Amino acid sequence: MENTTTSMLLTSYKLGNLTLKNRVIMAPLTRSRAGEERMPNDLMKEYYTQRASAGLIISEATVISRQGCGWLNTPGIYSDQQMKAWKPITEALHEQETPIFLQLWHAGRASHSSFQENNQLPVSASAIKPNGEYIHTPIGKQPYETPRALETEEIPGIVEDYRLAAERAKKAGFDGVEIHGANGYLIDQFLQSKSNQRTDKYGGSIENRYLFLQEIIEAVLTVFPANQVGVRLSPNGVYNDMGSPEYRELFIYVAKQLNSYGLAYIHLLDGLGFGFHELGEPMNLKDFRDVFEGTLIGNCGYTKESAGETIKEGNADLIAFGRPFISNPDLVERFTNNWPLNPEADLKIWYSFEPEGYIDFPTYQNSSKG
Repeated sequence: MENTTTSMLLTSYKLGNLTLKNRVIMAPLTRSRAGEERMPNDLMKEYYTQRASAGLIISEATVISRQGCGWLNTPGIYSDQQMKAWKPITEALHEQETPIFLQLWHAGRASHSSFQENNQLPVSASAIKPNGEYIHTPIGKQPYETPRALETEEIPGIVEDYRLAAERAKKAGFDGVEIHGANGYLIDQFLQSKSNQRTDKYGGSIENRYLFLQEIIEAVLTVFPANQVGVRLSPNGVYNDMGSPEYRELFIYVAKQLNSYGLAYIHLLDGLGFGFHELGEPMNLKDFRDVFEGTLIGNCGYTKESAGETIKEGNADLIAFGRPFISNPDLVERFTNNWPLNPEADLKIWYSFEPEGYIDFPTYQNSSKG
């Protein structure tokens, strides 16, 4: 029997100028099927359209420049060819009345010289090496390198890369963009004192460390209206060696600033499934609800029940699901009909580059026929 808590998850929702058919969001999921040329393709089109019952799809992290690359076979949006290759995907989803936002990504120090042109060092806010065992690179597993700190005069060029990526996303038919400010990638590296020890206008105070994200948002807002732009943050995250003592003050400040733009949403990794820096109490959705008036998306470790409860309590408007969408293309139908979920996919196939473990998960109706 469907309860009212879960049914709230399945109600429509007005997001800016879009009407979402439900509040189940497909989280951005790196799946590494774009090949060495980082080109969207028919395999990716099939994968996304299989999951078109989501209220909104947020694309996998998509690199805004060659310099931004830090993961094998992820798609890009830095060439016109890549832009054209995304079009069949957005068109196929729009035929199913499913909106899709493109997630804009620069890996920063979470990269390696073998990803970079002329084997240059990856860049970051400061020359601080991430503490981690290894990174998967085009030349196999490699130790992390100490990145090169970006020069002050280089930063406007990176902001421009974000703007150009947003422009291409618009031409490719995306309904909006999500600025990836989470998980220890370049924007997060600027935000957090753990990775930002600059002495110029982009370092020092929280206000200064926020400036890079501010400039990116304002550049992207010259392309898309504010209600088609979201920002992703991970205030509790330890991934890519993050976690700063002033995290609470920092992320409340960022949310207050974001509130002034009328953005589509803030997408928060509030769950602790990817680890927690344990520098104090974890931040929760309510912390952000108190300072951000727009749409909040919760993410990480939610079940159908906990997602419905969170929405019912008013702490989030939408909930993003990651891993459940990998192995359940018909996740919304399973939630709607109380059908059981497929077992969670084996980590080995998440990034295998192959169709197997990508587009071959059965829907409930197919599996029950078998």
